Amino acid sequence: MNTPRIAFLGLGIMGGGMARRLLGAGFPVAVFNRNPARSAALAAAGAHPVSTPREAATGADVVICMVADDAASRAMWLGADGALAGARKGAVLVDSSTLTITWVKELAAAAQSRGCDFLDAPVTGSKLAAAGGELNFLVGGDAAALEKARPVLAPMSRSIVHLGPTGSGALIKLVNNFVCGVHVVAIAEALDWVERSGLDRAQALEFLLAGASGSPIAKTVAARMAAPDYTPHFFLSLMTKDLGYAVQERAAAGGKLATAQAALEVFRRAIAAGHGDKDMAAVVEPLRSA
Repeated sequence: MNTPRIAFLGLGIMGGGMARRLLGAGFPVAVFNRNPARSAALAAAGAHPVSTPREAATGADVVICMVADDAASRAMWLGADGALAGARKGAVLVDSSTLTITWVKELAAAAQSRGCDFLDAPVTGSKLAAAGGELNFLVGGDAAALEKARPVLAPMSRSIVHLGPTGSGALIKLVNNFVCGVHVVAIAEALDWVERSGLDRAQALEFLLAGASGSPIAKTVAARMAAPDYTPHFFLSLMTKDLGYAVQERAAAGGKLATAQAALEVFRRAIAAGHGDKDMAAVVEPLRSA
């Protein structure tokens, strides 16, 4: 494809940065967001705001969706005003949202019925990685379709990994976020324990984070918890959703994620306490106030 035309659906913390990367790389980009103010903000950078996902997808070579969950993804793709209704035959449809495998496979089948290629391509990395083109794409779907889309994914990415058939990207993303969510809760509980113990918090954290327990996500969220600074980089509500999806999908496959279930309960308490719209590091606050 010579300078592919792009449709980008969803301009939140992640999607806004991703769309800006595509505009900076010189692609023509039509954008849709449920809150039109976010689309209008990108118009100054050269985006073409439209009023429906269908309008965005009409004439596009690659359609990318980046939204919160299955329900938001369905709303973008399906229905009379959905992107599938406007997608041309041969277009590559990419959903980079963190979704259930069940919905991903349903969406792939719907795309195929329209004569389109489909890739589930969720990402790792948060707000700064999206803005800086440092995301890691975890891709499921046909390898030839990925090669068609690769020039479009490249400006947004540090790496693009093809993991296998449809659903493979969605699966590894849920596995990844389940592990991350458990780490976040473990650090929250450890920090709360340290703070109640009389230990020097800075010294204790320095020791914990320099050793085996100092995973990259532990270091990131520990700093935010200690500050405290809950400016959203990854919404607490979205990690709660991801843990729920992971538990659900593992159960559907006949297994159980005991640690994910335990972490999910802690995140749900944080949402009940009013922290859902904050960074996921805010999961520590209900522990501190208990």
